[in-house]
Amino acid sequence: MRGLNELIEHVPNVIGRVGLDVEVGGVCTDSRRVRPGDLFVAIPGINVDGHRFIAQAVAEGAAAVVGERAPAELSGLPWGSFTYVRVADARQAWGWLCAAWEGFPARRLALVGVTGTDGKTTTATLTHAVLQAAGFAAGLITTVSARIGAEEVDTGLHTTTPDPPDVQRYLARMVESGLTHAVLEVTSHGLAQQRVAGCDFDVAVVTNVTHEHLDFHGSLEAYRRAKAMLFEGLTGSFHKPGLPKVAVLNRDDSSYDYLRLIPADRRIVYSVDGEGDVTAADVEYGSAATRFTLRLPGAEVAVETALVGAYNVSNILAAASAGVALGVPPQAIAAGVAAVRGVPGRMERIEAGQDFLAIVDFAHTPVALVRALQTARTLTDGRVIVVFGCAGLRDREKRTLMGRSAGELADVVVLTAEDPRTESLEEIMAVSAAAAREAGKRDDVDLFRIPDRGEAIRFACRMARPGDVVIACGKGHEQSMCFGTVEYPWDDREAMRRALRGETLDTLPTG
Repeated sequence: MRGLNELIEHVPNVIGRVGLDVEVGGVCTDSRRVRPGDLFVAIPGINVDGHRFIAQAVAEGAAAVVGERAPAELSGLPWGSFTYVRVADARQAWGWLCAAWEGFPARRLALVGVTGTDGKTTTATLTHAVLQAAGFAAGLITTVSARIGAEEVDTGLHTTTPDPPDVQRYLARMVESGLTHAVLEVTSHGLAQQRVAGCDFDVAVVTNVTHEHLDFHGSLEAYRRAKAMLFEGLTGSFHKPGLPKVAVLNRDDSSYDYLRLIPADRRIVYSVDGEGDVTAADVEYGSAATRFTLRLPGAEVAVETALVGAYNVSNILAAASAGVALGVPPQAIAAGVAAVRGVPGRMERIEAGQDFLAIVDFAHTPVALVRALQTARTLTDGRVIVVFGCAGLRDREKRTLMGRSAGELADVVVLTAEDPRTESLEEIMAVSAAAAREAGKRDDVDLFRIPDRGEAIRFACRMARPGDVVIACGKGHEQSMCFGTVEYPWDDREAMRRALRGETLDTLPTG
C-alpha cells in the first residue's frame, strides 16, 4: 500500500483535487482490472476516453482517480466515495505514478536512452554489450526483449517502448538484481505517450531521424519534436552523483542541427563521414565481417564486427559514444562490439544448406530499406531479390518511397503483405508496384505481387539462383501480423526456413 499524497507529490502539473489522502494498493488504467483500493488513471485515448469508465472503476473499488477533466464535467459520480486528482496530462501522470510506485528505480541506475528512426535496437544491444565488456552489471530493454541479468523477457508482439508499469517493473527488477547500469530503447511513440516519464536518463543517444510514423505524429517536425523529448529531459531530470547528463549526437544526420541546441552537461558527436569526437577510419566491408579503426577522444582501437553494412558502422559509433560517456575503456568498447554476433531480425541469415543467401531484416522504413538493399548488394555478385510490403493505417507516403527504392536497388521485387490491418492489401501493393514500375521494373518479369507473405517468400526462394540474395524485409523479429483488427501468429524467420524446404508458413488468413 502507498499513500496517495506520497505518490501524487511526484506528479508534475497537478491542477487540483477533491477528497482526502487515502491508501492505494496499485495503479491501473483498465477499469475492468481495478481491484479494491486501486488508483485508477483515466487516460483520454484516440478512440476511447478513460473518463467514461471512472464510474465503473469506482464501482470496482477504486479508492482514487487521476484524470484531466474538471469535476464539474464528470456528472453522476459518487463523489465522497473516492478522491479525485486533476492533472494536465494523465499519460504523463501515469508514468510518474508508476515510477513512484516502484521507488524510482531509474535513480539507482546509470540509464542510457537510445532513440531514432532506424538502428535503435542494434545500437541499444551494442551499448549493453559494451557496458558488460567493461565489467558493469547492465540490463537492457528493447522492442525485442528485456534482459535482466541472465533472464530474457519477451516484450511483446508489435510493442514499441513498453507501457510505464512494465518499464518501471523491469528497472526495479534490475535494481533488485544488483545491476548498476541499464540501456533502454526509446521510440517516438514511447516519448510522445509519456511511457518513459519518471525515467531519469543520464545518456541520450540518437541514431537518425527520417521519414516514419507521420501517421501518428502528423508531420516530420512533430516527429522530430517527439525524438527531442529524450534530450530535453536530460538536464531537468534527477542528477546522480558523478554522472553528467550527456547527449550523443550523429553529425551525419539532419537531427544534429536542432538536437545540438538542447542543453546538456556534455555532448559527444559521432560521424562516419565527417568530423566528430568518435569516428571510423580505414573501414573494410566484407560479406561476413566489418573492420575499422575506432577513433575515440585521445585513443584509437581496432574493431571487428560480425555486423555488416555502413549503417552498422554508424550504430557502433553511437554505442561507442555512449561507452565514452560512461567511462568505458577503448579495449572494452572493442570487445563489447565484437561480442555482438547479431540482433534478432536484423540482417539475420537463415541457413538450410541452400546455395544462395537468405536474410530476414526488420527494414520497414524508406531509409532502412535502402540501407538493407545496399548492404545486400555488397554480399553477392548475383541478384538481390527483395520481398516486402507496407503496413496499413500507417504513413502512406512510405509506399511510394519504398516501392521506388526497391525498384532501383533490387533486381527482383516481390510485393506482399505487411500488417494491412483494415486497409485493402491490393491497394497498398498497387501503390508500391506503380513506384517500382516507374523505376524500371516490369510486371511478371522482375516485379511480382503475391498477397500471401508465406507464398511470396517461397516464390522468391524458388526463383533464386546460386549466389543470389533473397531478403525479406519489414517484419524482422516480430511474432504476429495484423489483418483487420486481429493479430495472427507470424514469424518471417520461420517462413524463410520453410520456404527453403519448399513449404509455406500458413498462419495468416487467406482471401
